[in-house]
Amino acid sequence: MKLSKIIFSLFFVATTAVFAQQKEITLEEIWGGTFSQERLESLNSLNNGKEYIILNQDRDAGTSSIDVYGYESGEKTRTLVNSSNLEEISRFQGYELSDDESKILLGTQVEQIYRHSSRGIYFVYDIPSKTLKKLTDKKIQEPTFSPNGAKIAYVHDNNLYVKDLASGEEVQITSDGKKNEIINGITDWVYEEEFAFVRAFDWNANGNHIAYLKFDEVEVPEFSMDVFGADLYPGASTFKYPKAGEKNAEVSLHIYHLKEKNTTAVNLGDYEDFYIPRIEWTNNPEILSVQVLNRHQNNLDLHFVNSANNEVKLILNEKDKAYVDITDNLTFLEDNSFIWTSEKDGYNHIYHYDKSGKLINQITKGNWEVTNYYGFDPKSKTVFYQSTEDGSVNRTVYSIKANGKNKKRLTEKEGTNSADFSADFSYFINSFTNTQTPYVFTLHDAKNGKLIRKIKDNAELLEKEKAYGFSPKELSTIEVNGNELNMWMIRPSDFDPTKNYPLLMFQYSGPGSQTVSNTYFGTNDYWYQMLANEGYIIASVDGRGTGFKGAAFKKVTQNELGKYELEDQIAAAKKLGNLDYINKDRIGIWGWSYGGFMSTNAILKGNDVFSMAIAVAPVTSWRFYDTIYTERYMTTPQENPTGYDENSPINHVDKLKGDYLLVHGTADDNVHVQNTMRLIEALVQANKEFDWALYPDKNHGIYGGNTRLHLYTKMTNFIKENL
Repeated sequence: MKLSKIIFSLFFVATTAVFAQQKEITLEEIWGGTFSQERLESLNSLNNGKEYIILNQDRDAGTSSIDVYGYESGEKTRTLVNSSNLEEISRFQGYELSDDESKILLGTQVEQIYRHSSRGIYFVYDIPSKTLKKLTDKKIQEPTFSPNGAKIAYVHDNNLYVKDLASGEEVQITSDGKKNEIINGITDWVYEEEFAFVRAFDWNANGNHIAYLKFDEVEVPEFSMDVFGADLYPGASTFKYPKAGEKNAEVSLHIYHLKEKNTTAVNLGDYEDFYIPRIEWTNNPEILSVQVLNRHQNNLDLHFVNSANNEVKLILNEKDKAYVDITDNLTFLEDNSFIWTSEKDGYNHIYHYDKSGKLINQITKGNWEVTNYYGFDPKSKTVFYQSTEDGSVNRTVYSIKANGKNKKRLTEKEGTNSADFSADFSYFINSFTNTQTPYVFTLHDAKNGKLIRKIKDNAELLEKEKAYGFSPKELSTIEVNGNELNMWMIRPSDFDPTKNYPLLMFQYSGPGSQTVSNTYFGTNDYWYQMLANEGYIIASVDGRGTGFKGAAFKKVTQNELGKYELEDQIAAAKKLGNLDYINKDRIGIWGWSYGGFMSTNAILKGNDVFSMAIAVAPVTSWRFYDTIYTERYMTTPQENPTGYDENSPINHVDKLKGDYLLVHGTADDNVHVQNTMRLIEALVQANKEFDWALYPDKNHGIYGGNTRLHLYTKMTNFIKENL
């Protein structure tokens, strides 16, 4: 829908709507969970493909259970374990089932470390005998069953261990692990955050080899954060954090042989300053796949390593002028041929290679993106995936034969569809949402997408919302700088096109991101509804650099983070400001993290367009951010100093004219509060007035207790006072 069509529709809505007395929404309701959507509990399919299991928590009784349900009936058929029947533990927070489904690993006292990592006390429950054994008295990380369920490998204090469950024998594989020096079997901070994985070891199919990564981070610079707490003297959290252009951990690959009880180091070749973002054993128990990425992240090698002699063979090479994305889509078939996803033709698609790396065929193709690869059914030789074939703001589920033929659309409704398949790919549970519909969960036949049964919807939420008279989130496009950009807009429920409204824009804008999608309200959307009822129009525009419109659109920002994205936000604001019902002198913008970087630049470089901005946890110079993320898009500061500095808000503080609110958590291990402190100092020295707030001991998410309520109250008041 073009912008001109939006304007026409506004008059239609305004002249046909009849407004009754509406209930006013409050921040307390929003952050108190009044509008929470019902979700389907995290489920895992059993091997039979006919049943799935769910972890249920009985908060009143303080117990946990893992219950089995039938796909077709939805009825509970039995319980695998209930903590009320266990003497040693009252409840558990997570679980893992062994491959043969005879044992369950139960996690208790689990504590978060960083974004993905945690440690806890673990027990092994034997289903046939109904017996429970503590794995170890130590708090450990990433416990993982061997393929036959006889052993468990785990990490404690940066060392890798294996325990035999029958004999109780524990073997310590490594002994050099030490905090802030050597890590075995789990990733360092920057790998965890940017390559999105923690467990850096993998069992082979026979359970007689474990491949693992070792990180030597002795020479990586340390970052230290004050932790204020409640004691008389504050403490400090010190960890290795490689900032752009600085020394990374040296990573190496090793294979431990359980029978021989020895370890061999694998020489991957003549690489300098490289990453190993994924290791995974193939279906051949002697062949390990290893992905090696150069520091610029524009050259990816897929190697096969023969564990018998450590022979390394290059199977596949992927190059890109900008960067190559890392995924978990690599799937090995019975003959050790493999599925791979790539943007090499300009859009993300699925490819099939033989075991030597020769291309068999490109399975999907077209000017659209594969957004999720669900898996391969060996019986029907069918690939299941999610894509943007229905438009970049939508998601649809498809199946296609491995030869690229017989493609079937498995979901019918236009919006955002996401599938969870049974183990044998006979069923899938579809979650569906669009701008008018909160999540609906349904069960379907995977052969043709036929509806089997309805599972759960949010009809009660829709009924509750009627009293508030919320405005719709309207999707459209806006032509900016030669591109049709996706946009949503929320207007006051009593919108009058003859009136003049202030505009608040929200964006994130980071590479490959998306804020404009055909989905129902999130928590922030209810805040926007509240602001709309206060007389504001809220809009979001996904500019160049965002995702799901092809590689060229996404990678245009390479080496210039913040340049083209800002140009698009400024141009979109100007175009919206020219509409009769928007006050071009009252346009604000806000964002969090990358979005805070953008909103800060907007109030500085776009000071003739934006009169107000809020930045939460912003990057203020890419020199302060980590190597993997920053260098992927910017190379190093040594190679690209102007790219770093010309788009850094710190270097443009003299341009501040409007009202600016800066917010950060002091314990942000991701975007360090250093970013905000350096910007504050620059603004002070430029004698610029602004508002700022720090949240003690809060991380990048700034939450806990009343923190979010306090933050959004502060932002709401700032908007009402200044926009």
